[in-house]
Amino acid sequence: MHTAARITSSTVSLTVDDVAASSTFLTTHLGYTETMTTGDFASLTRDDEAVDIVLLRRGLEVLPAEQRDQHASGLILAFTVTGLAAEEARLEGQGVAITMPLREEPWGERLFQITDPNGVVIQFVEWVEPATP
Repeated sequence: MHTAARITSSTVSLTVDDVAASSTFLTTHLGYTETMTTGDFASLTRDDEAVDIVLLRRGLEVLPAEQRDQHASGLILAFTVTGLAAEEARLEGQGVAITMPLREEPWGERLFQITDPNGVVIQFVEWVEPATP
């Protein structure tokens, strides 16, 4: 029986039309920093447990042919945070549009969403005791 490899970090790679727009949004509003950028590519990280993000320009030739024209749609980039209401207020105060206002689901998930300039949906989640058992 073989054991799965130990995961040492996680990165999500998003194919977008405008790498600079998403990178600026993530660095300005979500505390990411660019570790590398070429214009067609940007690598972003934070100094906490957040997933690293790689942004690739749609159509980039280094991508396999079947992936070049895909767009980061239908994907939700979700972050579990503390102080959810304060985070929503902070983002609103920076002029970020809240595309799904803060709400609480019966199973104890509190969440809200924003959307970056390329249409990437970013969801913030905080878990609480469910309202109903």
